Amino acid sequence: MTKGNTVAKAATDYIGLDLSDRTATYVVLSAVGEVVEDGKLTLSEAGLQRALGRRPPTQIAIEVGGHSPWVSRSLAAMGYDVTVANPRQVKLISHGQRKSDLLDAENLARLLRYDRAMLRPIIHRGSATQADLALLRSRDVIVRARTRLISSARNMVKAAGGRLPRCSAESFHHKVCDHVPELVKPAIQPLLEAAAGLTEQIARMTRQLDTLADERYPETKVLRQIKGVGTLTSLAFVLTLEEPQRFGKSRSVGAFLGLVPRQHDSGESQPQLRITKAGEPLLRRLVVQSAQYMLGPFGEDCDLRRWGLKLAGDGKNRIRRNKAVIAVARKLAVFMHRLWLTGEVYEPLYQAKLRQEAA
Repeated sequence: MTKGNTVAKAATDYIGLDLSDRTATYVVLSAVGEVVEDGKLTLSEAGLQRALGRRPPTQIAIEVGGHSPWVSRSLAAMGYDVTVANPRQVKLISHGQRKSDLLDAENLARLLRYDRAMLRPIIHRGSATQADLALLRSRDVIVRARTRLISSARNMVKAAGGRLPRCSAESFHHKVCDHVPELVKPAIQPLLEAAAGLTEQIARMTRQLDTLADERYPETKVLRQIKGVGTLTSLAFVLTLEEPQRFGKSRSVGAFLGLVPRQHDSGESQPQLRITKAGEPLLRRLVVQSAQYMLGPFGEDCDLRRWGLKLAGDGKNRIRRNKAVIAVARKLAVFMHRLWLTGEVYEPLYQAKLRQEAA
């Protein structure tokens, strides 16, 4: 379906497109900022073509969301100059006092007309990269489902007066069978079978991702020089950033992953806030896990580990240690980007060696 409301004929330079699940609302502004057309369209390739393919391509703004990757690619193929807005950074859209699809579309168009930078535009990945990243996310969903099954089984056994032994998630369905009380065995057995099936699926997907990294993304080998950065972390890093040249400075990667503190300074007030947690949650979690490994008992002696251990102190202060982990994760992300750009051979104690030579 496509319906439009044309107010006046004028040169149209800016379009705001608000995406819903099945439909989209659009508003067309003239070069002088007058609304010359608005309407709704079916959110499909055909719907976009019917409503927007009949006009000369111009600038168009959409919000980032579930449909925005394919919509932005379709509009670009039609010749439009597409801006994908980040609603977390544009409070006029995400927290407006008066909010409707039509107003959101108009606000997108007006912000685009005034200054494109105000929309804090993002760049979507290519379709092939998006598909490969979806494989990583799919594995992550299955891992979390298995974790919920294991936690539920342990809680049910505790409620029955029993206790399951400590073991890895991979061996859980094998090692706990003999420790399940008879009273709750009918309830626990399906959970163990489901966990076993998920463990098998996770192993298959892990092998698939190993092959993908080696054959299609050889740059991940450069990142895997760092002990603690494995296939999953390096592959997620490459797929999420896609192009290392997107960042003028490697330090920007820490902010891109949401590993920098929020800022709300006012006058003399400079409160210490939590990290922003912007960007891709999966990659942020993987980088933090790598940082935890580097600071743990099996971490390799390296410049980053030594720096992080100084921040953590004796490790007894949990808050201080958590801050050290985040700081190491942020610095690790910056370092990984630098390695990716240069392709250099990784030297774990490069800074320590320089200090020793200077001394």
